[in-house]
Amino acid sequence: MIWAIFTKSVKEQLRNFWILILTVSMAPFFVFVYFLINEASQPHYRALILNQDEGFMIQDTMVNLGDELLPIFNEYTKEVENIPLSIRSVSTREVAIKKLENRNASVLLVIPPHFTQSQLSETHTVPEIEIVGDLTNTGYLISAVFLGEMFSDFMVENAGQQHLFKVKETALGQSGQIDEFELWMPGMLILSIIMLMFSATIAIIVEVDQGTILRLKLSGMKAWQFLVGVGSSQVLVGIIAIFLTLGAATSLGFEMRGAFTSFLLITVLTSISMIAFSLILAAATRSVTDVLVVGNFPLFLFMFFSGAAFPISTNAWFYLGDYGVSWQTLMSAAPAISALQKISIMGVGLSEVGGELLALTLMTVIYFMIGLWGFQRRHLRTK
Repeated sequence: MIWAIFTKSVKEQLRNFWILILTVSMAPFFVFVYFLINEASQPHYRALILNQDEGFMIQDTMVNLGDELLPIFNEYTKEVENIPLSIRSVSTREVAIKKLENRNASVLLVIPPHFTQSQLSETHTVPEIEIVGDLTNTGYLISAVFLGEMFSDFMVENAGQQHLFKVKETALGQSGQIDEFELWMPGMLILSIIMLMFSATIAIIVEVDQGTILRLKLSGMKAWQFLVGVGSSQVLVGIIAIFLTLGAATSLGFEMRGAFTSFLLITVLTSISMIAFSLILAAATRSVTDVLVVGNFPLFLFMFFSGAAFPISTNAWFYLGDYGVSWQTLMSAAPAISALQKISIMGVGLSEVGGELLALTLMTVIYFMIGLWGFQRRHLRTK
């Protein structure tokens, strides 16, 4: 019975060609969209240096420390990876201010006239360095931090002093090797399975819409048998969809870290969860047209509030292991995305995402209970 329903569901899925294409292509399409957005919005900040230093005569030699800043700063930006900052000198303050006003630069560093003298004369004084910029501009804040750090290093080296402390930066997991595009990809991978909401619901409700559910009822079929038969074909669609999405993401630079078996397990569990939710949607509708209208509401909820389209931070009601359960968890895609992020970015194993897997499983069971009851009552109840 289950095999017969499975083969029939596969054939029906192939007949609904455009629904299948929509299901498996939506997430890969968004992968390319997010890639283009990321490429167009790569941050890069421009800093300007106005050197007003007049220099200082030492043993018949004119020394100008202000002239040394630009080459030293540029060397620093080359040595340290991932600094989105370029530094140029500027001739006058008026030119610099104009660039700042037109957003052609983010920050201006002004070196005072007596900078070298304050450092090399016998009466050593503290120089007053001016930083100019739009304080409401994020680019100013980031650029000013970089310039402040580089200038502090220059002053320590020039004075022959020792650093008070050294900072060692340790990246958590693989977070030091990924960019913003890769941060979006776990959500996009789960989005490919969220799209099963349409495909699976239509695969279920088409039997009601075409009247074939009557023959299935007369055959003595149980609701769970029908669900397993149809659901198996939809799990297959979900696996195809997520691997197409993974292929698109990989071709654009995404790297899946962590065990492949963990990734596959999350894929299957999330597919089953979406099929279970689809049963609830099928219980609330009677035709394919109803699904296409009513199904948009939960689809957009899952897309935009589970964290698939963009990250959302919520306050936890309670914890399952390390996973904080909140209203977001009512959409089972949320713990699936959290688990996939930890596996693909942090490189953790299944034991580290036990809370997410438990929340995903519990929500799937709840979906099944509600869906089976509703579908049995509305479409399989004998009169």
